[in-house]
Amino acid sequence: MTPRTTGTTGRGQAPCHHGEILQGVFRDGAGRPCPGLVTLPMAGPGSSAVFTIRPGTDPQALTVAPAARTKAARAAALAVAECARRSGLPPSGGELRLAGDIPVGLGMGSSTSDVIAAVRAVADAYGVRLPTGAVARIAVRAELACDPLMLDGRPVLFAQREGRVLEVLGAALPPLLVVGCDLGGGAPVDTLALPVREAGEADVRAWERLRALLRRAVAAQDARLLGAVATASARRGQRVLGHPEFEALAAVARRVGAVGVQIAHSGAVAGVLFDAARAAAPGLPYQVRGCLDALDAHGIPAARVFATPGVRVRAYTPISPSHPAEELLWTSTSRSR
Repeated sequence: MTPRTTGTTGRGQAPCHHGEILQGVFRDGAGRPCPGLVTLPMAGPGSSAVFTIRPGTDPQALTVAPAARTKAARAAALAVAECARRSGLPPSGGELRLAGDIPVGLGMGSSTSDVIAAVRAVADAYGVRLPTGAVARIAVRAELACDPLMLDGRPVLFAQREGRVLEVLGAALPPLLVVGCDLGGGAPVDTLALPVREAGEADVRAWERLRALLRRAVAAQDARLLGAVATASARRGQRVLGHPEFEALAAVARRVGAVGVQIAHSGAVAGVLFDAARAAAPGLPYQVRGCLDALDAHGIPAARVFATPGVRVRAYTPISPSHPAEELLWTSTSRSR
């Protein structure tokens, strides 16, 4: 790609996710235990960034708005150095502006989305196309651990503290419809305040078994097996998170015929998972409506309804948008038309 002239403006975007399907400690290619995760992709909310190069200024003279987005500012500075090296242009300071609609502190990857959008904006301004591995390394340096949002939704087991893929699980997840909610009233979770639980050999073996099952679920496009893996991972996560609503959430999922539940292992977001394969589709609107009502009865109001990439969500529009719970589904499906 031909480098641009300094003084130009670049733009970048990044999606969010809806917590994890699986998170734990796994063996890498060398047999070394390594923290890893598989996220649940979510279309819709995201971060966007605009970066304007200020020619001749010190590379550290970089401003960001809003000013509190310090991780994105660090990522932009690192990206400037990397992109200047690749393009042959001198590194310069600049102005980074961020916008987005991802809820903060729920475990939906808001900070990683900001970081990746910022890196992509800097690369665009310098006329450089950074490979995903380089974006991941910058993201880890900027925020110590990152989500695999730079991979644009592919199901991978990702080492979040090292910014590398441990395993590509397949081309796509099984088709799912997700009823999402925010546990604990949606209060942000301070992940640094969570207790640290060291993983023993038995823990690693258990996570490796779940990894093998998830690999099989993706290969067979088996939503029920994926749901079982996600539920088992979520239950193990309760040893640290201890959500008081978790058992009620799991009971609702069983009662309405869902395939399982998933949670953000570093936040409050959770989801009830439904098989959205064609064979399951005819009764799905009624299952979802029952789920929304059951969650509401337990004081866990739904916050969003969405599908995994490739699912034709409009097929699940309910009979009438008059009921508040149905209106949530109606609004969600309408966006995908």
